[in-house]
Amino acid sequence: MSEEHPQTGQMRAVQREREQTERRHAQDAPTAEDTQTHQRRADKAEYLKKKLGERGQAEAAADSDPDAGQDG
Repeated sequence: MSEEHPQTGQMRAVQREREQTERRHAQDAPTAEDTQTHQRRADKAEYLKKKLGERGQAEAAADSDPDAGQDG
């Protein structure tokens, strides 16, 4: 199977970094409200990272199947 497109991998890496950063900020947040805000941001980044992983799998599958996505 082929690999995902480079741009998708790059976007997934950005989301992974955002998730990790926001989780660290949540641990260090001075108030409960700040903690919740950072946790929500981390959860969103995790969700986007997961979706980009699914996109990468679809891209790889499409690259390995030349007939995928063509009307026949």
